[in-house]
Amino acid sequence: MAAAGGAFKQWFNGPAGPVAGGVFFWAPTFKWAISMANIADLQRPAEKVSYPQQCAIAATGVIWSRYSLVINPVNYNLLAVNAFMA
Repeated sequence: MAAAGGAFKQWFNGPAGPVAGGVFFWAPTFKWAISMANIADLQRPAEKVSYPQQCAIAATGVIWSRYSLVINPVNYNLLAVNAFMA
């Protein structure tokens, strides 16, 4: 159990964690709200869902998923949210 606590503390204070990571942590965390809003569109009638908007969301999901693996530190939270959006 102590090893898990140490790993959590290392991540928490690490370059992609919420303390030191800043934008690397908080930007993708808040981007999950866009994903949740997209899920709400599933209850709308198909003719009211914006096709260009859905294409733009999917395209940005693919582009930023790739980017999240290239930057240093690798940002798995950003990868997860953008893969979900794509």
